[in-house]
Amino acid sequence: MSSSTSLPLRGKTALITGVSRRRGIGFAVASQLAHLGADIFIHHYRAHDVDLPWGADDLDAVRDGLRAALTPGASFGDVSADLRDAASLPALIESAKALTGRLDILVCNHAKSGDDGSILDMTADRLDGFWQANARSTLLLTREFAALHAGAGPGARPGERIGRRGPFAEPTGRVFWMTSGQIHGPMRGEVAYAASKSVLAGLTKTVAAELLDLGIILNTIDPGPVNTGYLDPETTDRPLEELEAWMRATPFGRYGEPADPARLIAWLATPDGAWVVGQVLSTDGGLGLG
Repeated sequence: MSSSTSLPLRGKTALITGVSRRRGIGFAVASQLAHLGADIFIHHYRAHDVDLPWGADDLDAVRDGLRAALTPGASFGDVSADLRDAASLPALIESAKALTGRLDILVCNHAKSGDDGSILDMTADRLDGFWQANARSTLLLTREFAALHAGAGPGARPGERIGRRGPFAEPTGRVFWMTSGQIHGPMRGEVAYAASKSVLAGLTKTVAAELLDLGIILNTIDPGPVNTGYLDPETTDRPLEELEAWMRATPFGRYGEPADPARLIAWLATPDGAWVVGQVLSTDGGLGLG
């Protein structure tokens, strides 16, 4: 088997945001990309996890786990940042690029959760907090990533199309957004979270079309109900009877595991996944069919 087949991401650098817990989706994605040969740069913000029922992890253990997943010769780096601060976003992209001198893959896995509520609980500050953390930061990170690949050129007026740079022999970059279950039905008690994630699902085709002019592929992933700790009885933030009913409704008798969406993202990041563009893809084991 050739190295390009066995390690299809050799020479590619990936930035994965929201990697602060070994049970998280971000850790699983970073691990999968590392196994395929990628150089890995992660973002984390441990302060978000501290106040949640499932708690924070040991960041040194997170780093050690990802270094162990690297293939020989691959590099690793990390940085902490509150992505609600728009000023942190260009610096994050630059730090990731500085790891190897290039940045090929952006996985916007970070998300604010908790401190949500019903429509009666909504305030301007609560809505703004979720918008800034989940939607605005993802859009601005994508903008910074795209600017790396656009290169220098004449300034464009607001609303002016990017202009097609291709055709391209292969994608120049990959971007992954993460949405949630609001695309399948109600998410009671999670109005602010669902609103922020709906933005990303709704904008996928528009931004994907623009990025494609630069040779960049964007897809959005709905990972389904993945148990990262919030579905454990001892650390859940929802009623136990709801969890039990939910489990009985699952086709395979289990919730998703972080590796489930991670494997999809990893495949899409390889040359084999290059023909999938601008899609909102669910990986939920058929739970959305119930």
